[in-house]
Amino acid sequence: MARKTHARRSANHHSYDDTSYPASRHKSRKNQRSDDNIVEIKSRSQQVETAYSPPRSPQPLRAKTKSQQQYINAINSHMLTFGIGPAGTGKSYCAGALAAEALESGRIERIILTRPAVESGENLGFLPGDLDQKFSVYIDAFRDILNERLGAGTVEYCLRHGRIVAAPLAFMRGKTFNSKTFVIFDEAQNASPAQMKMFLTRIGEDCKVVINGDIKQSDIRGPNGLADAVELLQDLPNVYIHEFEREDIVRSGLVRDIIDRYEVPDED
Repeated sequence: MARKTHARRSANHHSYDDTSYPASRHKSRKNQRSDDNIVEIKSRSQQVETAYSPPRSPQPLRAKTKSQQQYINAINSHMLTFGIGPAGTGKSYCAGALAAEALESGRIERIILTRPAVESGENLGFLPGDLDQKFSVYIDAFRDILNERLGAGTVEYCLRHGRIVAAPLAFMRGKTFNSKTFVIFDEAQNASPAQMKMFLTRIGEDCKVVINGDIKQSDIRGPNGLADAVELLQDLPNVYIHEFEREDIVRSGLVRDIIDRYEVPDED
């Protein structure tokens, strides 16, 4: 009995000793790190420790519609670009993919993702966890885009080291976006005119800023900051306002049909 116990202890000792099997253990670790399809996540239930993410896309960003190509060209050639229009037109995907390409190529050093913490009458206080955990719900879609374009391992590294920053709109006050920053302001229809002005005055020289939203889908009461900004800034140099139409929806034909039913065109 004592010999069995000793053997078990010896086996346990070797299982935690990195010097026992250096080649196989180091190879295993290396293989684990290189698999971008498996990402460690923090589960609220503490029962799920891993999740599968889409594999990294090896193809460069390609527009699916003529309108998307115009939008991409506008982002590449302007400091401030507004993308307005219905859901499913690729506003967020194109902006996120371009930001990922700029970060990977070294043209920028940081991606900043922000949006108002407003969602159908709820706010961050209703969600459990700390601020990062609460706000992660709001930028999950962008994380999926970045995972696809950069690889989940790279995105996780950039999040930990401040190369990709996601923060509520309220946390933008006092910041300055410099020339090495690509900023994406999503769901901007939920910002007030005061919040929009605060955000716009953060823009530094040669910064790349994209503001997306659907003016018709605002979840706030009162004036809409996105509509207000589009009206005020449309004639400024280095500002481009791109309007997507229902015909530009690429998510699915069903989404196009649903929006047609919910948003009946105004009859003159």
